[in-house]
Amino acid sequence: MAQETEIEKKNLLTESEFHNLCKTLNIKMNDFFWQANTYFDTTNDDIKKQGAALRVRQKNDAYELTLKQPAEVGLLETNQNLTKEEAKLAFSTFTLPEGEVKHQLISSLAVDVHNLHLLGTLETNRVQTPFNEGLLFLDKSVYLDTEDFEIELEGPAENVVETWMDDLLKEHGIPVRETPNKIKRFFLRKQELEGENNL
Repeated sequence: MAQETEIEKKNLLTESEFHNLCKTLNIKMNDFFWQANTYFDTTNDDIKKQGAALRVRQKNDAYELTLKQPAEVGLLETNQNLTKEEAKLAFSTFTLPEGEVKHQLISSLAVDVHNLHLLGTLETNRVQTPFNEGLLFLDKSVYLDTEDFEIELEGPAENVVETWMDDLLKEHGIPVRETPNKIKRFFLRKQELEGENNL
């Protein structure tokens, strides 16, 4: 288990911008790795309403349970490794193992962990590379019936990461785009589809 504050800046890309950045940064398609985020919330969206997100991330045969919640600066992440059996139980019965994430959900967010359900899965092909004193990520994500592309920078402080991103986007002629995080994009698309189905 670990808790850390994540300072990051994201920007959505077009497919051509994504491929141009890969070319410029000398990133090959076989440098990417696959991961899947499976999201959970209560039937009343109690986690989402507090600006938080709960997910199980699968990378190869490793599983990690993460709660992201707002912090004074950035996001507070609570991470907990899961066994394959614990992950399968979460996917099939929405039951979380004992540990810091469950404790944080109950004590910090007052969430009824017996009222959880699975929202869906977002799959990402991701590459990461060192950038200044931080990290640069390029992601191609597929969820519901949607595909999108983004760049993400992580660094030591909010103003530093924002400056890096501004400079990088200007250098490559990429416009600044409002970029909600992945779970918000997932929620928005889910709402759109549910709205279309109700027409």
